Amino acid sequence: MQSDHRIPVTVLTGFLGSGKTTLLNRLLAEAHGQRLAIIENEFGEVNVDSAILVREPAAEIVATENGCLCCTVRGDLNRALVDLGDRRAAGELAFDRVVIETTGLAQPAPVVQTILIDAGLGARYRIDGVVTLVDAKHGDAQLDAHTEAQEQVGFADRLVISKPDLVSEPALTALEARLKDMNPRAALRVARFGDAPVDWITGIGGFDPSAVLDLHPGFPRYTRPAEHTPGVESLVWRSDRPLDRARFDFMLRMINEWYGPDLLRYKGILEFEDDPVRWVLQGVHRQQALTAGPAWVNGEPRGSVLVFIGMGLPRDMLTRGLDKCLAGAAV
Repeated sequence: MQSDHRIPVTVLTGFLGSGKTTLLNRLLAEAHGQRLAIIENEFGEVNVDSAILVREPAAEIVATENGCLCCTVRGDLNRALVDLGDRRAAGELAFDRVVIETTGLAQPAPVVQTILIDAGLGARYRIDGVVTLVDAKHGDAQLDAHTEAQEQVGFADRLVISKPDLVSEPALTALEARLKDMNPRAALRVARFGDAPVDWITGIGGFDPSAVLDLHPGFPRYTRPAEHTPGVESLVWRSDRPLDRARFDFMLRMINEWYGPDLLRYKGILEFEDDPVRWVLQGVHRQQALTAGPAWVNGEPRGSVLVFIGMGLPRDMLTRGLDKCLAGAAV
């Protein structure tokens, strides 16, 4: 057989909060010798994850926003791949592989289909495989409630269970058994903080459309329309004024207490008063992590942006509450 010189594409998927960005950061930071081009997608009008990703000289990061790759911004995916290919051919970029990180609400079929049925893209790119992450703590409930989570698992070539330290051994074993029953052909690993082997993630070796015909008859020429869980919406809050840390911590506790079960995902970049570093917030339901990021650079525009994704978001409460967390705001 002749060597396939097309650029391999890894599709990284998984429901909201499953740890995709953590795994992607590991791919960017580890010395594996591959130069990566990242296409990063988020559900909502801003892409916080692109600001969280490790910035490596050997990586090119392209963000697609205000929708998900399986429906409203699917054309953006096509344009991003064409642009990357053109710049690579012109010598402006050098990369060995493309990693597409989809929003947690995306179904993988239309993303893969974009490459498989487009002759121009198919001449440049090949799908190496689909990697799906499943949250050990919330995975069962997400699979019960969301079609997107079910299709992400069924479509996978590799399954990664993230955050195993948050559940008991019997619960982890039960989730493994459920995933193997749903998709017996996919290899499965349990990984903390994205520590799955890089070559296991990126060296799948080819996507087999015949393996997903039970999910999508006629694939890749036909996929049923993307159907997202009704009621899922996003809200973006931003400000160029610093936050009062004590007020924000209190507000976050209130959000979790009142609304946590319906809050599928929340994340943001935060500026606190009299603090030289930016802070990164990531949360799923009532679990959250607020970690220090890089220091603000002199002359750099500062401010905060928060994205909430959930069921029936209490927009007025969130917006008014966060506005009162600004330093110096009247309470």
